[in-house]
Amino acid sequence: MKNFKHKNIWGLVICLLVFSTGFFIHGNAGLYFNLAGFLIVIGGTFGAALVGYRLERLLVVAKVVHASYRTKPKAPREIVEILVDLAVKSKVEGLLSLEREEQEASMLFLREALGVLVDGYKAEEIRNYLSAEMNFFRLRRESLEQILRNIGDFFPAFGLVGSVVGLIGMLAGVGDTSVILATVPIALTSTLYGILLANFFISPFAANLRERTNQELLLQKIIMEGVIAIESEVHPNLLERKLKSFLTPSARIGKLVSLQKIRERFHIKPSPVSNV
Repeated sequence: MKNFKHKNIWGLVICLLVFSTGFFIHGNAGLYFNLAGFLIVIGGTFGAALVGYRLERLLVVAKVVHASYRTKPKAPREIVEILVDLAVKSKVEGLLSLEREEQEASMLFLREALGVLVDGYKAEEIRNYLSAEMNFFRLRRESLEQILRNIGDFFPAFGLVGSVVGLIGMLAGVGDTSVILATVPIALTSTLYGILLANFFISPFAANLRERTNQELLLQKIIMEGVIAIESEVHPNLLERKLKSFLTPSARIGKLVSLQKIRERFHIKPSPVSNV
């Protein structure tokens, strides 16, 4: 996972270098920097965002976007292995033995799922509860994504505002070369900044958030089906085959870990009546 993250960073650096070279290849790079145009685009966009949304909501968007790049979700195969391990432990030691796993589960959704399982809810009740959790999670993420896309729409609009400001100043200074030279960069760079910020930052942020949401929903679906199967006392081998249907063919390689390794992992003493 770390290697994949490093590859993403190096890929981004290379793309930025190639992208920047297109601006600087003809020299006079200072033409592309204009503080007045930048302030119009940034100030207008975030001012409009504050008018449309509460500050607390915007901070949540920033926090979620930051987390989506800072952390990586577990791979689906890891979740399958965890659930199969838990199914084996449940068969060997009983359902209440999962109480310790409920406290140690790293994923909030898995912890919630184990909680309702240990509390004795039936399969249909567990499915209804976890389905509601998944649905509201999806709605929350879609709402945050929509905020990002709306902000992305603000940037080009205020880039156009900057262009109009520059054109007005240019028309007002017709006949005065110094005024024209001072206002034309505002008109052109404002549009550039608006398009660049919307399409190089905000839209990719929204796309990344959508991808992350889909990944987490897949993990939640696997967890829900796994926990319901554990409640129904499905054999671990059958559970493994069922959950692997969520994985890509390349991720289905490997078999259920041995009972001995499960016992070592969960510190389970051998039982003469165990037939798992």
